[in-house]
Amino acid sequence: MHETDPRARLTRRFREVNGDHPMTGADDTYVSTQFVVLDELCADRARDGDEVRRLMLEGRLPLPGYLRSDGAEMVPADLFALADEAGGVDRLEAWFTGHWADPAIGRAEWAAYLSGQYVCLRSVTPATIRRKEHLTAEIGAAEGEPDAGSVAWLRRLHARIDELDLLEPEFTTYDRLRFGGPTSRDTCVTAMRARFPLRVDRT
Repeated sequence: MHETDPRARLTRRFREVNGDHPMTGADDTYVSTQFVVLDELCADRARDGDEVRRLMLEGRLPLPGYLRSDGAEMVPADLFALADEAGGVDRLEAWFTGHWADPAIGRAEWAAYLSGQYVCLRSVTPATIRRKEHLTAEIGAAEGEPDAGSVAWLRRLHARIDELDLLEPEFTTYDRLRFGGPTSRDTCVTAMRARFPLRVDRT
């Protein structure tokens, strides 16, 4: 039978994108703290929840970031902010992709944005997406810099790590399942701080 209920269709689409992984109690608590229930956000903004679900299914707004274990569709509180800045949902794609000089990169970032998987940022905007990519690339390449291991290098590395730390949330066990391994916070923040602790000059 053809599925017409937007909520059921959105749940199905979410699992097609993310896989079917369990949410723990800790995951639910984290998500409830960091995100809002779609219907509650729609009520606050005087929007029809099913219409927003249809926009998500049509690839015009991003999918929810999480499905809580009770089935609630969890979205960022600023879900509509980029569409508002762009001048409406109909203008969002062109506005968003226009932040990249290479149209192919813009389209790829748009697809990633629509997946709802940019839960790696506290606030998802073209600027924060680009900054995160820049920082993770610099942190990943830091060991190959000519002055690697020096005090100046260590301070520079930790400045990058600290900036990334401010951009990224903590993530969940569920995230590590759906992404198939450690997150960028695991590799670029936690692991790098452990490997290269910032020495305190006591002189």
